[in-house]
Amino acid sequence: MRKNLGMMAGTAALAVTLGLGATAPALAQEGATPNQIRWLEEGVRGKQAGDFVIGLGAIGVLPHNGGSVPVLGGTPTATNAATPQLDFTYFFTPNIAANLIAATSRHDVSVQGSIIGPVNLGRVWALPPTLTLQYHPLPRSRFSPYAGLGINLTIFYGEGGATSAAVTNVKVGNTVGMALNFGADWEVAPNWLINFDVKKILFMEPTVRVDTVIGRINATADLNPWVIGASVRYRF
Repeated sequence: MRKNLGMMAGTAALAVTLGLGATAPALAQEGATPNQIRWLEEGVRGKQAGDFVIGLGAIGVLPHNGGSVPVLGGTPTATNAATPQLDFTYFFTPNIAANLIAATSRHDVSVQGSIIGPVNLGRVWALPPTLTLQYHPLPRSRFSPYAGLGINLTIFYGEGGATSAAVTNVKVGNTVGMALNFGADWEVAPNWLINFDVKKILFMEPTVRVDTVIGRINATADLNPWVIGASVRYRF
């Protein structure tokens, strides 16, 4: 009972001290963490070495669309898609971090402008884990932009759906490419951030094997999408 009363008294004293805008030594005596003290004194915690951040949000995947189709001609095309995203960031220093995204998106694929008109190739799912190394020039700022460079592996799977009558099977090859990354975090509380992020995926140019009733066509799709997203992040 005495122990519980002591804890309650300590918590009340800390709350009163914070409310009165006490000095850092007083806050430290009442048990406030260094990050809480800095938040109250400067209004921002900032990014620190050892921070591990998890984000949950949504992204739009916007393919460039291009490529080549032997014999038939035309342009390989994939539709835009929106999907949830989970991402993880670890800070090696206040300025340097590694970020990994996890998401999957579904796209309808076709060939537009061929000599026989539009050719429907059905749908395909893309799983594009992307690891980037980021530089954060203003880690102690509430608004903290960053830029990064990384590697992208895109795994295409789940080909299927309705196709043009002459198409019997479609297979999209996996790709390895590069990612350019720009974004910013807005700190709303010591552990909570709002994030806006843009990536440009380069060299996402898969081979597309299309089996038809008259033979196989091996095409190349130049997708190279923009990936634009927003999320809420929590840091540990």
